Order: sequence, then structure tokens, then C-alpha cells
Amino acid sequence: MPDDLNAPLGQSKKPKPGLALAAFAPHAAAGALGLCLVSFVLWAVTADDPLGGEPTALVAVRAAGTAAKAAEDSTAPVTVTSPSRYDGPAPGSKTITIIDGTSGKREDVTIPATQASPGSTRASTISTPAADTANGPNPKLIETSRHGPIPKIGADGVKPSEAYARAVKATAGKPDGPRIAIVINGLGIGTSGTTDALSKLPGPVTFAFAPYSINVEQLAQRARNEGHEVLLQVPMEPFDYPDNDPGPQTLLTTLDAGQNIDRLQWLMSRFQGYVGLTNYMGARFSASEPSLSPVLREAAKRGLIYMDDGTSARSLAGQIAGANNLGFAKAEVVIDAVPTPAEIDRALARLENGARERGIAVGVASALPVAIDRIAKWAKALEGRGFTLVPISAVPNRPKSS
Repeated sequence: MPDDLNAPLGQSKKPKPGLALAAFAPHAAAGALGLCLVSFVLWAVTADDPLGGEPTALVAVRAAGTAAKAAEDSTAPVTVTSPSRYDGPAPGSKTITIIDGTSGKREDVTIPATQASPGSTRASTISTPAADTANGPNPKLIETSRHGPIPKIGADGVKPSEAYARAVKATAGKPDGPRIAIVINGLGIGTSGTTDALSKLPGPVTFAFAPYSINVEQLAQRARNEGHEVLLQVPMEPFDYPDNDPGPQTLLTTLDAGQNIDRLQWLMSRFQGYVGLTNYMGARFSASEPSLSPVLREAAKRGLIYMDDGTSARSLAGQIAGANNLGFAKAEVVIDAVPTPAEIDRALARLENGARERGIAVGVASALPVAIDRIAKWAKALEGRGFTLVPISAVPNRPKSS
């Protein structure tokens, strides 16, 4: 039996096989890892893969007219011919990029939209009717500003307020009977109010559009196509500004005339085809002669009329308009000041009384559903009571031609 106590130090017995293998394992793993690294470097240098392993996809593309043939023989070659003129992909089509994983070549392929079968209940396309341009803005009455197109008097002296005015249809048997004009303000902002106004109110009712709707140009054109005259609402500074802010590009008493005219031209560029301007808020601005005068002079210069909505007793618009030969009208009744059916009916009755006394009267209302419903019902019986509903351009005294 070996004497382990008396054996010389450092001359122990042979290591067990398991211990030797454990000691060798880390060296073997390191060697294998190095071999893999060397192999990868050699492959990257010699392999022809310019995309460095970028994922690829195979897409089967069949030319029109070859689908049936290819269905019979899946191995049949498909030839894709390019047209001599390219007009861009068809609506609903998709363009994908095919990448050749070997050469790296990229190719764009357009896949047409899937068409619905004849018995399908799903529409293959959504069509939009072409816009009716018969009543579109007259290019001869448009000037290009730094903000876009704005109205101007034509070279032949024709004014936008005349060119875009609607004819007045007098009441049968009473051509000189009392007249009433109604303006609906705030259109183009609320979808339901604008839709109700367009569908329920007769053509002689004038529509005033706020300048901020993304599709205000299309809405204004639709209104004109359906027989309505159109006004542009101009946001003006109220007394409690900026706590009560009409919106971007508001005309302010703190700005000089040039700055306000520049803002006005931005507002006027939002759409075309209107006969004139009307204020949106603006009690402070309309009471400031130095601020309002340049704006109304600009309106007269461009052949427009101006309607004061009658909400501010301190407005100087009537005096300034007269001094600048500007067609002017002022609302005397705010029809929906109290937005209930009974109060709206009373306001319409006051409007009739004013028309009997002075021959003509102007009322304004917002695009509230209750106001639109009551005005629509009232207008149907108006002619039978001897009144004529007229557009706003029929109200002002015509200014002299420039």
C-alpha cells in the first residue's frame, strides 16, 4: 500500500482521467471559437453577397393576359413589357422593391389594385364626382399675392361683388315688395351645421364661411353651385382679446396698417368666389377708425362689399364704408341671440316688421341646428306673406364704379 505521508512533495500520483478532461475543455472551446471566426472572415471575403445577408423575398409577377396560360403551365415563362409612356401607378396599386440576394440589384414592381368580382358586394374603387366648375371663380378677377390668389377688380371694371352676385327673383305680383336678407355665419367649421345649411336652406340665403376649415374652398364652391352667395368672415379683435381669441391671422389694433392688410390678404386667399367680407367678432377693432379704415379701403379697392353683423353698437364700419365708396350692409336682427325655437320665431317676426317699415332688412344667425330648422320652415311660407328673400348683394347701395 503506497505511503502517501512519506512520498516526496511534487511527485504525487497521476491525475485522474476526469480531472484532465476538465482542464482541457476551456482550451478546446477557445480553439473552436477561433476556427469559426476564421471561417466567417474567409466566407465574407470570398462570397458574392453585396447585401451582407439582407433578407430577400421572391415574388411571382404575372403580366396581364398571361394569368390563364400560367395557370395551365406553372413553368411557362412570363414576359413583362414596359409601356412607352409612364403615367404613374394606377389608384389603389402598390409598389414593392424586389432585391436580388446574389447581385444586390433592386427592381420596383407595381402590383395593381385587386378588383372586385362581378358578384362581390365590396366596391373596387371609391369614385369622387367631378367638381362643378360652371360657377367657379373667374380667373380675370383674381390676383396673385404672396399668400395665394386674392380677389381684384377686372381690367374691364367688373367687380367680384357684381360677378358673383345672384339674381333676385321678385315675388309674383309684388316686384317692389319688402325684402329680407339672411346670412348664416360660422360655416365650414362644424360639419353637421354646414351640411344642414346646405341641405335645408333655400338659395337666396347667404353663407358666410370662416377661413379656417381645411376644405373651405370646396364647401364654398358647393354653396355657390347650389345658388348661395358667399361671404368671407374676417376675424377681428374683440375687447377681451386674447382671452377670447378669434383665431390665427386675427386683425389687431396693436398692428400697423401694413401688417393688418397682410393678414387680410392671407384670409382672402383661403378661397375665392365671395361677394364681400363680414366681421367675425371684432368689437374693439371695428370701433378703432385707424385700424378699420385701411381694411375697408382694401375691400373697396378689390371690388367687395362689407357686411357688419350688428353685434357691436360701437362699430364705425358704416361711416368708414360711406367715406370709401364701399358697398355696405348691416344686420339689424341677430336671429338666434336666444337659441330657442320660440325666440327665433320672434326674431324672424321682428325682421319682417323691419322690412315692412324700411323696405329691406338683414338678419344674421349662426349654424345652430335649431336656427337652421326654424329659418328653413319660415322661408317656405315667406313668399305667401308678400316678402322676397334676397341675397346679401341686393342690400347695399351700389358704390360708383372706379
